[in-house]
Amino acid sequence: MPNVRPDSLLTLHYRLAAPGGPAWVDTFGHNPATLTLGAQQLAPALEQCLLGLEEGAQARFELPPDVAFGMHDPQRVQRVPRAALQQFVPDHVRLAVGDALQLAGLSSASGASAAATVTAADEDMVELDFNHPLAGKPVVFDVHILGVL
Repeated sequence: MPNVRPDSLLTLHYRLAAPGGPAWVDTFGHNPATLTLGAQQLAPALEQCLLGLEEGAQARFELPPDVAFGMHDPQRVQRVPRAALQQFVPDHVRLAVGDALQLAGLSSASGASAAATVTAADEDMVELDFNHPLAGKPVVFDVHILGVL
């Protein structure tokens, strides 16, 4: 059976969650994911977990926060006026705590849009957390490798 290599094309089921928490991503019971390692479709630490697994393998990995998605960085939390978000959010949308935003006008060096979670909101201001939602948390990564090319 083929093993996962750094440039493998994979079909797999996977689940990401904080221990004892709800899944952040879960393909089990749905269509499997197809991805290419090295194409930044998974975090580097998650890709490292997959290397060497055989087709058909099932595994569970428990990653500490600093390895999984890094520690939560308070400097990546910003309070902004609601009015400043009008170019990203239609007027009829009322931002609330827990909402996730893709801010296409604020791109990273790689060109990806900035993602943020609303952590506080009032009439005038919105607090946006640009950390990964699992930053600062240990992560459980369950996988079932269905196919390796």
